[in-house]
Amino acid sequence: MTNSPSFRLDASRWTRTDRITGISTLVLLISLFLPWFGISLFGINAEADGLTAHGYLYLVLVVCLAITGYLVATAGLAELPAAFPLTHRQRLLAATGLNAALVLLAFLIKPTATSWRFGAFGAVIAALAALAPQVLPAARTDASAVTAARESDQIGER
Repeated sequence: MTNSPSFRLDASRWTRTDRITGISTLVLLISLFLPWFGISLFGINAEADGLTAHGYLYLVLVVCLAITGYLVATAGLAELPAAFPLTHRQRLLAATGLNAALVLLAFLIKPTATSWRFGAFGAVIAALAALAPQVLPAARTDASAVTAARESDQIGER
């Protein structure tokens, strides 16, 4: 018998960033199945979801499932069963960045003679919302470091 790690889901282990990323990723996952594009000709309406219109969005589907599984594993296992070369934040940044890039590409490559539907807008918002916590804290840290450096320069001049 092998010793398998015990799993006990403890949502309090998620950081605020993890929660925002997880919820946004689930919204993105759902939006892939909603209408993205539509066309109306001679009174006949037709709509296509993101996966039908852009087959490469199946990669976004897989990455969404991977992000969700990873976040559940981090909340349920004391230690992940595999060693990863990247930090937790870098893993989420890479996955959400890939999703955001593919969703923006799919949004911009709209089939001719069609109009956007709510699924496309929801996907873009959700993809950017999942990416934002990975990017914004770094910007705030950089800005505070610049401010601190300026303040120390001003103190040194006095």
